[in-house]
Amino acid sequence: MTIKKHSFQAEVAQVLHLVTHSLYSNPEIFLRELVSNAADACDKLRFEALNNAALYEGDADLRVRISFDEQAKTLTIEDNGIGMSEAEAIDNLGTIAKSGTREFTSRLTGDAKADTQLIGQFGVGFYSAFIVADSVVVETRRAGAAASEGVRWTSRGTGDFEIEPIERAARGTRITLHMREEGLEFLNGWKLKSVINKYSDHISLPVQMEQEEWQEAEQEGQPGGMVKTGEWETINQANALWSRAKKDISNAQYIEFYKNLSHDFAAPLAWSHNKVEGATEYTQLLYIPATAPQDLFNRDKQAGIKLYVKRVFIMNEADALLPSYLRFVFGVIDSADLPLNVSRELLQESRDVRAIRDGNTRRVLTMLEQLANAATAGDADAITDVADKNATDAQEPEAGAIKEADKYAHFYEAFGSVLKEGLGEDMANRERIAKLLRYASTQSESVSVSLADYKSRMKEGQKAIYYITADSLGAAQSSPQLELFKKKGIEVLFMTDRVDEWAMGFFNEFDGTPMQSVAKGGVDLGDLQDEQERKAAQEAAEQFKPLLERLKEALKDQASDVQVTTRLVDSPACLVVKDGEISGQLARLLKQAGQEVPVNKPVLEVNPEHALVKQLESTSQFDDLAHILFDQAVLAEGGLPADPAAYVKRVNAMLLGAASA
Repeated sequence: MTIKKHSFQAEVAQVLHLVTHSLYSNPEIFLRELVSNAADACDKLRFEALNNAALYEGDADLRVRISFDEQAKTLTIEDNGIGMSEAEAIDNLGTIAKSGTREFTSRLTGDAKADTQLIGQFGVGFYSAFIVADSVVVETRRAGAAASEGVRWTSRGTGDFEIEPIERAARGTRITLHMREEGLEFLNGWKLKSVINKYSDHISLPVQMEQEEWQEAEQEGQPGGMVKTGEWETINQANALWSRAKKDISNAQYIEFYKNLSHDFAAPLAWSHNKVEGATEYTQLLYIPATAPQDLFNRDKQAGIKLYVKRVFIMNEADALLPSYLRFVFGVIDSADLPLNVSRELLQESRDVRAIRDGNTRRVLTMLEQLANAATAGDADAITDVADKNATDAQEPEAGAIKEADKYAHFYEAFGSVLKEGLGEDMANRERIAKLLRYASTQSESVSVSLADYKSRMKEGQKAIYYITADSLGAAQSSPQLELFKKKGIEVLFMTDRVDEWAMGFFNEFDGTPMQSVAKGGVDLGDLQDEQERKAAQEAAEQFKPLLERLKEALKDQASDVQVTTRLVDSPACLVVKDGEISGQLARLLKQAGQEVPVNKPVLEVNPEHALVKQLESTSQFDDLAHILFDQAVLAEGGLPADPAAYVKRVNAMLLGAASA
């Protein structure tokens, strides 16, 4: 028997050091890689046997088997796939960043290439074995070769490897890992099963281990232990749910899969299961949850999308496959191929990734539109594209299940404020997102008014969609800026989420109609304001011009201007900001977040018909009353006076003066 020693190519010592110490963030990844390679070998055999059934050698039941020996400190992964010749072993195992699978697929074209399920295109997965092993032995024979053409490949991963011929009756490959100290935790049946279930549960062929059973101690005082029975059991599902036809999957199975995926006890509101074909091929199974997690508003929250490539688990939080404003979605993406880095742990930005991201985004928005339409029409059949009528087993609704017509309101209460982030993040889908938004308004206290609803109720001659941002519904309802709108019966939307002020900075119009804050700029109601009102406003501005000049001087450190307004009916004054400047609410939010706020002085608008404003002309406490009016306007919009103590002192002085008069 001749043993040949070969040197690794590509400066293997340095590369192997990188693989074993830096490339993989989790040592258990080695098992995923080796099982994946074994599954690839079986897929290659299945494909080649289409033209040459003799390659099966009478054994067409393809499988991967895993065994361990605690005494010998070895872990073995064996498959009955295509195997390797001596030349292939030298070529594929002796060259870093070279893969037999890549070379194999490069020879395929057309439908044949599409039908193969091969993943080992990364070239270094095999070398992850050296993360946990100080020596690796590979015994292999190619399908169709004689038993005497078996090959043994041995290496300690230090710069060279040995090749020798062996007798091997079984085709395929056996990899034996001689575990180092840090790898001994994997010489445990429970540990191996948990890793396989996590990473390789949905590989399409069985992954098997020897059954174990508990055996009592032979003598009293000695510990019992787990003993192998010699029988093999399949430890993975060997059938990915998302790879099956929708008509073969019941609602109960979809719901159970979601609960396992998300660790959520509640059923999802909706789901969508599709196979996308074209330039980029992938399967998507996406879920809309019913409950929001505690970390929903953390924008660094881990995504709920699991990524598979050919049903081999790649990563848990594939945040590149959905935008941040859809971070509440759970699901699985199984791609025919994606550009990954060599460890398969991080997605690289590419055309394929963008295509999948865009496709997932459109699908989620479609699901939300179906929920919203069902809420409007009361149509229970419009909820999801899953064929309920074809469910294989009818199920009673779960206790506390949400009615179909109530699902969108339930979703919006949990996730509406996160969805609004899309107005600033997703220009391509901004209009679709806007149609999904809901608000309370001067005509509805419930958060149920859509922008389309608002437009359908606009008064003849109304040129804009009016809204107000505030810290709460109560603050919005009591805002003095609404007085004229209430008087004329013009609906105003209440935007009370913290994200609203930011989001509206990116959203200027809906369906061709401008969005207008009632607290910004001048009030121009166009045809809704008659000529008599305009004339009265002009006359008041002229009449009060000397008073306005005195107010400007008294408030020069706080207000950029003082104007007569037509927007007030019952209140003496209010604050507005000029178009393009940040509102008082946004300024407060920025301060609370510890951010610097641009210095923008608001405009004080006064109501010339109010008794307090009329009293200004004759009072001897002009400056005090001017500051009180300004500070009250700040309070009315939810803010605090710059000097609360001074405000209280002025009010007390005015009250004492009134009491003694």
